[in-house]
Amino acid sequence: MKPGRMVPGGMNMQAMMKQAQKLQAEMQKKQEELEKMEFTASAGGGVVTATVVKNQLTKLEIKPEAVDPDDVEMLTDLVLAAVNDALRQCEETSSREMQKLTGGMNLGF
Repeated sequence: MKPGRMVPGGMNMQAMMKQAQKLQAEMQKKQEELEKMEFTASAGGGVVTATVVKNQLTKLEIKPEAVDPDDVEMLTDLVLAAVNDALRQCEETSSREMQKLTGGMNLGF
């Protein structure tokens, strides 16, 4: 087996390419897993619950006691709080999982 061309830092170019391909495959697999994960959050003591998948609202539950025709603003605030919390969980988990794979390198994820 012929040794590969060395790059600055003493790493074999062929080994570096294999490592990059492996990382790319792992990142693709993790991205596919993350796209299937559900994130659920609630507000108002559980009267409003939101579920997101892949940064998209997929389910919204509103219990009857949350509906007060004289206070629609409160319901709006509860919905926004639940949806935003679920979206935040999704984003934080995605970022954390990708950083685990990249060792903290900023690759634009």
